[in-house]
Amino acid sequence: MLRIRLNELGKGNDNGLIQADVWKWDGIGWNEYITQQDEDFIRTEEELFVTIPAEAGLYRVDYSNKPFEAPYLLPEWVGDDLRTTGLHPAPFNLKEGTLWGYINDEGRVQIEPRYEYAEDFQKNGLAVVQRKNSSGLIDSTGRERVKPIYSFIAPFSEERAVVSDAKGYTFIDEKGKEVTSARYDYLNSLHEGRALFSKQNTTGGQSLYGYVDAQGKEVLPAIYVDANDFMNGVALVKIKEGEYALIDPAGNILHTYNHPFVGSPGEGLLAYQATENGKYGYLNTDGSVAIQPQFTSALPFSEGRAVVNTAENYGNAYGLIDKQGKMIIPAKYYEVLQLGEGRVAIGTIGTPVFPSQPYRGSRYVIADAETGAVLSNHTLLGVNNYQEGLASVFDAKDTYFIDRSGKKAAQPPVIPGTGTLTLSGRLIRADVDQRTSYYDRQGKQVWRQNGVIPLRPPYSVVEKKYKPNRDYLVYYLVVEGIASAEVSREVNDKLRKLSLAEDVGSGGVSQDFSYNGDFSVSFFRKNLLVLELTGYRFPFGAAHGMPTKIYPHINLRSGRFYKLGDLFKPGSRYVEKLSKIVGKQIENDPQYSYVFPDTYKGITSDQPFFVDNEALYLYFAPYEIAPYSAGFPTFRIPYAEIMGLISTEGEFWQSFH
Repeated sequence: MLRIRLNELGKGNDNGLIQADVWKWDGIGWNEYITQQDEDFIRTEEELFVTIPAEAGLYRVDYSNKPFEAPYLLPEWVGDDLRTTGLHPAPFNLKEGTLWGYINDEGRVQIEPRYEYAEDFQKNGLAVVQRKNSSGLIDSTGRERVKPIYSFIAPFSEERAVVSDAKGYTFIDEKGKEVTSARYDYLNSLHEGRALFSKQNTTGGQSLYGYVDAQGKEVLPAIYVDANDFMNGVALVKIKEGEYALIDPAGNILHTYNHPFVGSPGEGLLAYQATENGKYGYLNTDGSVAIQPQFTSALPFSEGRAVVNTAENYGNAYGLIDKQGKMIIPAKYYEVLQLGEGRVAIGTIGTPVFPSQPYRGSRYVIADAETGAVLSNHTLLGVNNYQEGLASVFDAKDTYFIDRSGKKAAQPPVIPGTGTLTLSGRLIRADVDQRTSYYDRQGKQVWRQNGVIPLRPPYSVVEKKYKPNRDYLVYYLVVEGIASAEVSREVNDKLRKLSLAEDVGSGGVSQDFSYNGDFSVSFFRKNLLVLELTGYRFPFGAAHGMPTKIYPHINLRSGRFYKLGDLFKPGSRYVEKLSKIVGKQIENDPQYSYVFPDTYKGITSDQPFFVDNEALYLYFAPYEIAPYSAGFPTFRIPYAEIMGLISTEGEFWQSFH
């Protein structure tokens, strides 16, 4: 990175506030914003400067003396959907890891952080929380209404919530009682008194679908090849290949459609194909043709309009039509997104952000869904649906609201970074650059996720952020309180390197991947600090990215980073003995049935590991001995099982005993 000093610009400025932004020419316009860093290792108190990447290109620095401005204040917000609880889920960074609790409208903690994850309170006053990787329900006092015994709990719909466990899917009521003991291979939420379920075909082959009522009674048996939720008193089902039907809640067939494909009705029109693998058009519910087949894809109608594609060979040429098939927005864009409230986002104006890599995303502008007129030419990199006349968006620099004019709304806040703003009762929740904060409707921050984690005096962990471009974001840590300045510097330099929080350029086409990194405290006792450093690298255009996970074990007195072998007595043959223990777990424990046959050959002397107060944990990377979906296969070995191997007088063991 190169510095441009701005010290001279501050002279004569009474309040000393300089606004400076750096932009890079991308061949079309000044569209690439260069994020400025606030890290200690590239910024000092005495200097005022901006940074630009040390690579060829055209850069522009915009600067101005900004006077302090009074914030824009909206009148006190009054809405119909204020939650009766007035509680908001919030993550806290603690020495026990990141735990979730609940704050009130003033930002004060109402329910202590003790959950692995916590969701919003629903209208019935219940919220889904997770503990030990299982889901339960609490009320606004924090009392458990349903113990965390389920692998999944869906939001309540019509006084029922779908839950699942190892046995399958079923319903619970708002008291947490299972409505029926029956379990299904799949069960969807209630819609108009009916819930879609599936069962394996007893004669073999694919699953079949039916419907249950709110009591879990099968009111329509599983006889359909495919089916959809009820909406406006009807549901589309597939009876057999080439035959679809519209049914009522009693299962009566209202209309039959004999076509290779028919989609769910959207405002009285159903997308369909007249021939196998042919073009798409739309049918009326009575089966008559409303719009002749002419599209390579056709989405359901909403607000009187539908998104269609005309590109061949799986290309992108999207547009917007009305119910007569007239093009409101010509079919020539990489994306068209319906945002609600009469607005759409047109994706990629002219060319993609990176023409040779269109899958890296679009530039969006907001248009009127009725006329197709572009309302604002300011390009956005992310858009969300409208809610109460506002839509959360982000551009190359900030996350903020736009109003129905497509322009930046008067409603604060405006937050540097990439993310979303959500109306949350009397507050606004901001999830920006993977951190959470809350603001009131006047834009005042009432709570933010803490960046300092106290351990015990004099030790603490301080969060730092490294974001050289919008495709690279790392949160790394600095350990404070280490007595020796030299040891402190060595420890923190190594942690920054392990976190990959350095040596990345400005982005652009030369950076062909995105990367997110984060950390948490895994274990702390006596002098031993165990950290979890996670990362996710996604090569653009790939099917998926690759996660990483490492656990540095640090003695905060000596600054030493421990290896697995440091835990054991010299000559103890710990590799051989631990390998046998892990092998037996794979062989005898059903939870490891996902391990590829004959792939486990034992552990290595530097096997990835972590410790806590009770056990040693050994783990493997994705694909190493199991499928990608298995994540990091981890094996718990209690100390009691291997105490004869452990060097209890050794520095590693003594660092936390």
